[in-house]
Amino acid sequence: MGEDGRVSAFVLALMLGLLALAGLSLDGGLALASKVRAGGQAESAARAGAQALDLTAYRATGEVRLDPARARDLAQRYLSAVGATGAVQVAGDTVTVQVTTTYRTQLLSLIGIDDIHAHGSGAAHPQRGVTAVEP
Repeated sequence: MGEDGRVSAFVLALMLGLLALAGLSLDGGLALASKVRAGGQAESAARAGAQALDLTAYRATGEVRLDPARARDLAQRYLSAVGATGAVQVAGDTVTVQVTTTYRTQLLSLIGIDDIHAHGSGAAHPQRGVTAVEP
């Protein structure tokens, strides 16, 4: 009778450990997926912005350059369309987008970790000509 309650304390500690491991696995994987999604959104928004060519300059000189205001607008519109928020910067012929997202944890919230912040970035610049090879 001297061992009453010892097994239940061990089982309780073991269950807490397993729950923490499950939380790290589940929430860690979903947080990683959130980071990958943020990176993809940032890259796609940058590509959308890089389509904003200054057509007047291109027609006059053949120079491929961006219209910075339109590039920012197109990138922000893309972010809004996919439900993301981020910062858009246009410098020279490069559109750079930073996306920040917050993943709300499911199991780790039981131990006080309520959310995980994920960041993604992408950059693009306009390309001239056809990039696909025809057979």
